[in-house]
Amino acid sequence: MNKHFKTALIGATLAAAVSGAWAQDKAALIKQFIELQRPGVEALARGLVEESSLPIARAGAGYLQTQVPEAKREAAGKAADAELKKYFDDAYPLVRDKAVQLAPAALTPVLDQNFNEEEMRQLVAWVSSPVSKKYQELNPQLQNALTEKLVAETRTSVEPKLRALDTNVAKALGAPTDGGAAKGNGASSSGTSGSAAPKAPAKK
Repeated sequence: MNKHFKTALIGATLAAAVSGAWAQDKAALIKQFIELQRPGVEALARGLVEESSLPIARAGAGYLQTQVPEAKREAAGKAADAELKKYFDDAYPLVRDKAVQLAPAALTPVLDQNFNEEEMRQLVAWVSSPVSKKYQELNPQLQNALTEKLVAETRTSVEPKLRALDTNVAKALGAPTDGGAAKGNGASSSGTSGSAAPKAPAKK
């Protein structure tokens, strides 16, 4: 083996070793970043579970206001709320645990393809910083502040469209659009399903 070949071989071996070390460092940074994102992953799971029950909650609220006698509404509403809470308590842990389990396999390729090692190092440093943690804690308050103003500013424009949608959906389903529907439309303005909801098969 000549001297030049041996030198080249040693250089290639060292380069491979260094490259492997960098890859391990980057992989470790990605793993650390995903672990730091666990609260966000759990929040995503919570949102999915809450969103999945919203149509049922809205339809139930519409039915409660239009089909249940007033004297029985409070008790019926509490019973329905208890069922919704039971669903959340049963479903959330399943979805949360699965989300945490799937996060590394789902997120690692995206992070690996779009960030180099130095960028991952900066991401980890940022997410771990007190400023980032403070921002993440404040983020729900920021979202609520914007949501409240947005709803207030768009309510008068959106509510007529929502009432029209209520009526059109009821027509499409063959449900009455007068009488009880008018009451249903009142419920629609408070965020519940209107005329179609009282006729939901699940409530029969």
